[in-house]
Amino acid sequence: MTTLLHTPLVDLLGCRYPIVQTAMGWVARPELVAASCNAGAFGFLAAASLRAKEVGPAIDRVHSLTDRPFGVNFHMFQPGAAQIVDTIIAAKVKAVSFGRGPDKVMIKRFRDAGIVCMPTVGALRHAQKMVQIGIDVLIIQGGEGGGHTGSVPTTLLLPQVLDAVKVPVVAAGGFFDGRGLAAALAYGAAGVAMGTRFLMTRDCPVPEVTKKRYVTAGLDDIVLTTRLDGLQHRLIRNEVLADIEHAGPTRLLVGALRNALRLKRLTGAKLGELVVAARGMQREGGLSFGQALMAANSPVLIERSMIQGRPSEGVMSTGMVAGILGDLPSCDELVASMVNDAEARLRQLCTGV
Repeated sequence: MTTLLHTPLVDLLGCRYPIVQTAMGWVARPELVAASCNAGAFGFLAAASLRAKEVGPAIDRVHSLTDRPFGVNFHMFQPGAAQIVDTIIAAKVKAVSFGRGPDKVMIKRFRDAGIVCMPTVGALRHAQKMVQIGIDVLIIQGGEGGGHTGSVPTTLLLPQVLDAVKVPVVAAGGFFDGRGLAAALAYGAAGVAMGTRFLMTRDCPVPEVTKKRYVTAGLDDIVLTTRLDGLQHRLIRNEVLADIEHAGPTRLLVGALRNALRLKRLTGAKLGELVVAARGMQREGGLSFGQALMAANSPVLIERSMIQGRPSEGVMSTGMVAGILGDLPSCDELVASMVNDAEARLRQLCTGV
């Protein structure tokens, strides 16, 4: 790697390139994390879609596939979160990522253990709050990102956050190639984070029938809706989403209750733990309890597509980039292409040649 791509992120995480593979639920499993890390990026294991007792074995599985450093993502409101925190600290992974939820005490525990804390945020006020409680790095996701996303485009959110904080900032939302990496670095970011682009690789363990839906999706097939779980969620248009969009309030609530019971079986959580999780999301996100209950829709329906290979019966979170991507490279091919292209473009900007 040339000095053109050597950023503070590389030093903090111990990866070769300033490229992060994000922790997509049911997608960022050990095989994808290891492939991303072996290619020179930094991968995050998605523990938010695992039972607490499964996190340790999943970390061990990543270690068996790569000797590179990697991170773990989790949700502070998920059942067994305290046990997951203990597991992460005991495993001494390199970094941890999360949404809102952790406080200064939790951050201090991670940092005292030598674990880099890098939450994902989608608004300036959340970025400032995370810096105040002591995080090391920020991943900011603009509105082009997949799954739950905000309304501010990356090109506006990134400079806004860079001007307001003094920690390294990683840009997410709309990145998929070396041009984007070069552009983010030119803005002043320390690197880029990508989810959909890593999902759309041959190394990703998502069933091929589901990946085919991503490959064939056009920009007009990608929609932003609040009907799935009460929050803005970017998805590929399909049969299930069309049904949800036309359902009435009562039918939506019944579906959410049904999916909450399915989520209980998937996670092994007790009903009381799910209620506590919903209450936590309600307090933190300013949601009604009904909206918090609807949050059960996302993991259950995503699991159908990403694990069971039934994309017509589940939902598919996606960034806008799926609408212009039509290939499935390996992680090695993807990262090498991005690095070569970014270096060439940055060198051209510096020299004019």
